[in-house]
Amino acid sequence: MIDDIKDDAGKRMKKSVDALRVNFNKIRTGRAHPSILDGISVSYYGNSTPLSQVANVSVLDARTLSLSPWEKSMVPEIEKAIMKSDLGLNPVTTGELIRVPMPPLTEETRKGYIKQARGEAEQARVSIRNIRRDAIATLKDLLKEKEISEDDDRKAQDEIQKITNKFIAEVDNGLSVKEKDLMEI
Repeated sequence: MIDDIKDDAGKRMKKSVDALRVNFNKIRTGRAHPSILDGISVSYYGNSTPLSQVANVSVLDARTLSLSPWEKSMVPEIEKAIMKSDLGLNPVTTGELIRVPMPPLTEETRKGYIKQARGEAEQARVSIRNIRRDAIATLKDLLKEKEISEDDDRKAQDEIQKITNKFIAEVDNGLSVKEKDLMEI
């Protein structure tokens, strides 16, 4: 029973860290990386479809992404979707190929992106702490119902805290990597 609570808390905390990584990928750095376009959806025959499912996204050079749509008719739709996104990118079309140059980041935009990354990391930390709180509340309920002893409760709380510390450290590590990436010129 206690192991189930710990396993559930660990899985939920891992999902929070995974969600943070996805959010970090959406924050643009100075370098071109295909994951920057992951959040963009394109209207494909009336359905909202992820960009990666209608075009091949690759890195042309350090500051340019290249998109080659599966269908030529999708070029204007993809262009429109990239321009509408809040990434500040302006695609350039040459026939069937779409080039997306990454504008260099100014000091001000770097600081803004770092602030955004810190906010995302703090949300992940809060989420992890809420999961810890829920797990401890479940343990307290079991203790009240006399299904576990006080020693088991204390031991399980310590183990849940260790799990929490591990995932908080992952969040902090991910944040420091992202900040370093953003400050690189």
